[in-house]
Amino acid sequence: MANSNEQGKGAGSSQKAGESGSSKGTSKRGFAAMNEEQQREIASKGGQAAHQKGTAHEFDSEEARRAGQKGGEAVSRNREHMAEIGRKGGESRQSAQRANESRGSTAARGGGAEQQQSKASRQGNKDEDDKG
Repeated sequence: MANSNEQGKGAGSSQKAGESGSSKGTSKRGFAAMNEEQQREIASKGGQAAHQKGTAHEFDSEEARRAGQKGGEAVSRNREHMAEIGRKGGESRQSAQRANESRGSTAARGGGAEQQQSKASRQGNKDEDDKG
């Protein structure tokens, strides 16, 4: 009896899935039902066969450039996504700038006693020049 149930899944199962309220209304069958590893293996064989036969498509640099441009245009239409990218870039730049500033001020403060004394002396001289 188990076999008759499995055979009965065919066309009727997608109809039942649609009635049960699944998102697409169909169950996975065939290639889509295979695990990812099996799918890759079959697809790889198909690609190899196409290359051997000489019918495989290979992008030239111009065609690849156009494809990338199309993809970029499609992505940039999503304003929310682009705003998020911009925010992340701004945050990254800001944090890098802060890190550089803290490194610079640490180096200036980190000088020896001689450097600090010399700096204080120069500052004192400036103050006297300003008064006179």
